Amino acid sequence: MSEKSSPLTLLLMVTSAAIGGTLQYGYNLAIMNAPTIFIQTFINETFLERWDHQLEDYQVTLLWTIIVSIFSLGGLAGALIAGPMTISFGRKKCLLLNNVFLMSGALLALTSRVAKSFEMIILSRVLVGINAGISMNVQPMYFGESAPKHLRGAISLSSAVFTAFGVVLGQVVGLREILGSESCWQYLLASNAVPGFIQLVTLPWFPESPRYLLIDRGDKEACINALRRLRGCEVQNSELDEILQEQAATKGMKPKQPWELFSDRSVRWQLISIIIISSAMQLCGNDAIYLYASYVFKEAGISSDTIQYVTIGTGTCEFTACIMCNLLIERKGRRLMLMGGFVSMAFWAVVFTVALSLEHLISWMPYLSMACIFTYILSFGMGPAGVTGLLPTEIFNQAARPAAYMIAGSLMWLNLFIVGMLFPFLVSELRQYCFVPFVVVCLLSALYVGLFLPETKGKSLSLITQEFHKLNFKVHDRDGDAQTGAQYQLGEVCHSTSL
Repeated sequence: MSEKSSPLTLLLMVTSAAIGGTLQYGYNLAIMNAPTIFIQTFINETFLERWDHQLEDYQVTLLWTIIVSIFSLGGLAGALIAGPMTISFGRKKCLLLNNVFLMSGALLALTSRVAKSFEMIILSRVLVGINAGISMNVQPMYFGESAPKHLRGAISLSSAVFTAFGVVLGQVVGLREILGSESCWQYLLASNAVPGFIQLVTLPWFPESPRYLLIDRGDKEACINALRRLRGCEVQNSELDEILQEQAATKGMKPKQPWELFSDRSVRWQLISIIIISSAMQLCGNDAIYLYASYVFKEAGISSDTIQYVTIGTGTCEFTACIMCNLLIERKGRRLMLMGGFVSMAFWAVVFTVALSLEHLISWMPYLSMACIFTYILSFGMGPAGVTGLLPTEIFNQAARPAAYMIAGSLMWLNLFIVGMLFPFLVSELRQYCFVPFVVVCLLSALYVGLFLPETKGKSLSLITQEFHKLNFKVHDRDGDAQTGAQYQLGEVCHSTSL
């Protein structure tokens, strides 16, 4: 059968894993915008009933900011435990077990109103954050290890597509006409249990990652069966040989710990790349727009009555852009999509700043401001949103991949927390210049990608590693130390290059 067959099993596996995986990240970002006023009122009423004390406005805002941002700290914890969980349980089982955190969080959110406890909402957000942190690390790894080489980028990028779809879904469900009303906000916060339940019912029917089965468990027969099911055809020798080559390169190696990567010269530039790009994904400010959409649009001059409908457009923009990126990534490559995304974001952030500065002088400037937000999100979806999660799969081997995802995920969540906490103050203090820091981040990130990140499109791990080897060992001496260091990821390739 042709290499370009599109087996139904692979597509259904991607859908099942993503519905209960990265969709949750986008969904749980979006649903917190609609009930802002209602939960703030609930906090105030709870304090008044317990301690006969009325909170000041800044105290209510602070507690609300904690509820929103604690999701990021939960995500950080999830990213840290994702690596050990994938090593112990495998990729698929890890995603299934991850629903324990989700269901517990949904139960707490559902009962918080009856219990008159805003603390239960905070704990719920921590647990849901842990769930999102694990899925944001494990799902791209699962997809990258299960997809054929010619579809690896597109399949891995589907994680970003489902994240964007989760944002749109959360914004729609959060409308006042559905679950965004005063009487239904607790059901809105608990509605994330529905996608989790769908995953629990469907994902057990699909195979584990073929690379995990062969390289980590040493089960060649199970690997071949998984490949056969995922490809919808007999296993090609070239694909199996590539996995066997990676197994040989990592033979005898234990899974790496995150701190070991920092001292390993052979992965120095791989590590620098994921640190910079994972950090930039959050420090560019895109996800802050979802967390505080009302603040942003109010600053842009949009009326309060129409803000909830306008915010749906933000999620729709990213969803559309991610689908476009999915179609283009295997044609245009990773570097171009990343660079183009960051440069375009910087441009529209500058236009947004100009529009905010002139909104009191020119009547149509608020509409330009709104358009800039949409184009900013479109630019994000076309590059950083999808490519960032794919990189650790493509540039690290099996022994280092879980640790690399732990580092990338931890930085992503830590920076999301920082931006989430600081963004309201950036808006209030810098006002029309609130996006200037993000311009700097986007330009510096584009510069790094252009200068240092090799293209990975359609290349095997061995070829990608050879390109990074030139960066990691710039000194052209052939001493034993350099050769030993290179052996870490090059494996048998070192022997072929020295012949």
